[in-house]
Amino acid sequence: MTDFDSQVVAAVTAHMNDDHAADSLLIVRAFAEPGAVEARMTGVDREAGEWVVVIDGRDHTVRIPWLEPVTDRAGLRTAVVDLYKAACTRLGVDTPS
Repeated sequence: MTDFDSQVVAAVTAHMNDDHAADSLLIVRAFAEPGAVEARMTGVDREAGEWVVVIDGRDHTVRIPWLEPVTDRAGLRTAVVDLYKAACTRLGVDTPS
């Protein structure tokens, strides 16, 4: 996971963990681990996001591909939002307007 400068990765993961923890959990449940009870984003690259999730009291790392490859920092926001919306659709959750 080295496609982006460490400051970019730190900013994106901090934002997701501080402001969108529930969204991360929804993404993880939809695309990787339905039984996850907690999710913390730990990395991003051009192809995927990475989360540490808690399942049955144990940490596991999951990598979830973006729906489209990301070519720049601005594309990361779009990739996460698109993945979140797809997770909502998959799980039957209404997206906020």
